[in-house]
Amino acid sequence: MTVTETEAILRERKGARRRPSGRSWSDIALNVWGIIVMLFLFAPIIVIVIYSYNTGRLLVSWDGFGFDAFFTIIEKPAIQSAVRVSLITAFIAAIIATALGTLAGIAMARYPGKWAWWFLGLLLFVSVTPEIVDAIALLPWFVFLGQDLGLFIFNDGIVRLSVGSSLFATAVVSYIVRARLIGQDANLEEASGDLYAKPLVTFRRITLPLAMPAVLAGFLLAFTLSLDNTIIAAFVQVSGTTPWPVYVLSAVRSGLRPEIAAVSTIMLLLTLVALALVALVLKRAGDSATQIARTMTGG
Repeated sequence: MTVTETEAILRERKGARRRPSGRSWSDIALNVWGIIVMLFLFAPIIVIVIYSYNTGRLLVSWDGFGFDAFFTIIEKPAIQSAVRVSLITAFIAAIIATALGTLAGIAMARYPGKWAWWFLGLLLFVSVTPEIVDAIALLPWFVFLGQDLGLFIFNDGIVRLSVGSSLFATAVVSYIVRARLIGQDANLEEASGDLYAKPLVTFRRITLPLAMPAVLAGFLLAFTLSLDNTIIAAFVQVSGTTPWPVYVLSAVRSGLRPEIAAVSTIMLLLTLVALALVALVLKRAGDSATQIARTMTGG
């Protein structure tokens, strides 16, 4: 190949590089369809956030823009009590789910075998079981424990709500911790055993720090999942410990008010902050964006 031919090829490649690549109709259609799907998913949330600033007496009756609904929260003890119960039970449920799910995830990751697949299937069964089934099963169970066996702690509304909300969250934490540790090498733990470290010391100084990003992520996700546990909460609650979702259901009968939307907006903000903290914790641990998404979904 001569020098002239080489220069011609280079000029042709440079000209091809300068030509704008046209987008096909299929790409444009897919982009438009993606925008439509996103609007379909988030339009109700956007509407409820906007209407939380409604100054009207009812949510659907827009009278003007203002912060009256947020100030009403301070003036109504019933709303404060419902929100406080939801936050307390979500926090306790997240602790229970994190403790149980972390141990289960570590066991499945570090001691694989046929039992692990059976246990994973059991967790999947817990995840897909309809909440109405869990609620109907939990109510007589709590009555049996609290009244027939005399374990009066299960007559407490906070305990009932916390245990009921932790069921699904425990499975989620197990998935996340297992996914995290499967991608981590066990050489450090084996080296700790070779150096005659006790199993508890190895767990506390090596295994748990390796799993800590997933543990924190699982705790935050368990907290957010427990905030809106409506069906189970409606069945197992007792008088004086009405959580926020059940309060909203009872308020619907007399008409939705703007303060309902205001509290929902605040809880949405808490959820977004929790999810952002999950991503931040995993990113500081060195996980890539793909690994973050995989860990958060238990993949």
